[in-house]
Amino acid sequence: MPDVLSPCYYLSPEYVATEGPQQMAVDPATLADIGAIGTPSGAQLEQILDRVNAAQKTWAKMDCKTRAGLLHGIADAMERADMTDIAITMTREIGKPYPEAIGEIANIPPVFRYFAELARDDAGRIAGTMQPGSFQFQTYAPLGVSVHIVPYNFPLILGCWTIAASLAAGNGIVLKAAPAGSLCTLAFMRFFDGLPADLVACVAGGAEIGKHLINSNKTHGIAFTGSAEVGRMVAVEAAARMKPCIIEGGGNDPMIVTRNADIAVAAAGAVTGVYLQSGQVCTSTERIYVDEEVHDDFVAAFVARARQLRVGNGLGVAEIGPLVSQAARDKVLGWIERARAKGATIALGGGIPEGLETGWYLEPTVVTDVTPDMGILNEEIFGPVVSIVRTRSFDEAIAMANDSDFGLGACIFTNDLTEAHEAIDRLEAGMVWVNNPLVDNDALPFGGIKNSGMGRALGRLGLDAFRQPKMVILDPVAKEADWWYPYPDDWFLDAGGRKHV
Repeated sequence: MPDVLSPCYYLSPEYVATEGPQQMAVDPATLADIGAIGTPSGAQLEQILDRVNAAQKTWAKMDCKTRAGLLHGIADAMERADMTDIAITMTREIGKPYPEAIGEIANIPPVFRYFAELARDDAGRIAGTMQPGSFQFQTYAPLGVSVHIVPYNFPLILGCWTIAASLAAGNGIVLKAAPAGSLCTLAFMRFFDGLPADLVACVAGGAEIGKHLINSNKTHGIAFTGSAEVGRMVAVEAAARMKPCIIEGGGNDPMIVTRNADIAVAAAGAVTGVYLQSGQVCTSTERIYVDEEVHDDFVAAFVARARQLRVGNGLGVAEIGPLVSQAARDKVLGWIERARAKGATIALGGGIPEGLETGWYLEPTVVTDVTPDMGILNEEIFGPVVSIVRTRSFDEAIAMANDSDFGLGACIFTNDLTEAHEAIDRLEAGMVWVNNPLVDNDALPFGGIKNSGMGRALGRLGLDAFRQPKMVILDPVAKEADWWYPYPDDWFLDAGGRKHV
């Protein structure tokens, strides 16, 4: 693994020492310093943008087959490599259990292979001509240089979803790593060494770096994943400069468990949907609406399953690692305490695990007797906490699930096909899972509605987000058209006028 523990940025294929401010990366499990993260200076950032723009012009002219081969080369290099060190660094930076860190990495190569071939297959379309002898079609042009701003929870794959698409479309790349997650992200960048020099850059830094990249006239498209609040600000900044953007702004995802569900399976799926990566997933299940006929059985099964989860250092034997920071844990504890104060019942957890006072650990928590006025039911919690609500009917469950400012994902457990199709049609979300939470597909669009964002990553829409359609009208032989100036006299009103049919 490259020595990214010293402050640096990446500009393919080199690591360069940064000249800007530095901060220490801290292990959220042990609170030990694990490396220094450096921010590029203003001059360095401008040089990066200049060089990526220059490299992009050559990349855009490259034929699709050659570009695809180089993208497959990224996947090949990853599949040949021992990724253990990068996964361990990810776990030490953000607390993610090692199986999930290495699992994130394992899902990246197929993304590059998918977009490599999709861009080769779809370079435009031919329309039926409106004029005999005229060739009329659509092609695509790259945006230029795209900026990719990623969160800490999936520091590699979320960036690669949009980076792979953007490269396939012919763009240059500037990736802004999350402050927590910068070390593993920088280490991962070595897999772009086989691309043309200067085409891909990765920088660390906070909001000021991100704002500079968004506002620069040397960048031409934005992909952002993070909170809804920051996502709105990014969208406003991008709109002011007429830059296309993809915004994935998080969620407050509901799950419905109907009386026709297999309760044991639903409880098992829900525990994974709630607690994966300590609930620090944009599509985590945060509120569960359970039919009153099966509510008590479901809560008992869910709590029993959740009690089996082991809390500890992600490099040990643990499903639940620490939250990423003290601020993150304090925020989640605040939601729990405010719900308790308003009359909610803490059916499981709710505090700091005994013996894990060092590190930002939090027990898997179940909150029941939740009412609609409680903030814990309405905001993105981003922690190992779920609210379970009793419902009287399927229609009430759908209405409650939709009563949210967010609309990223939604899940339902039912073995009734009619209920499944009703939920697919009626749930207000960009993604719906039936009996199978959290799954994504490289060929299908990922994203949300309402405050959860706009635009889509992955699939054909994910490729289109990084290219501009261009209409072309091509007449192989130049000849004068009958509608060109000057108009015939009988077209004017005083001579009877041109007719519309």
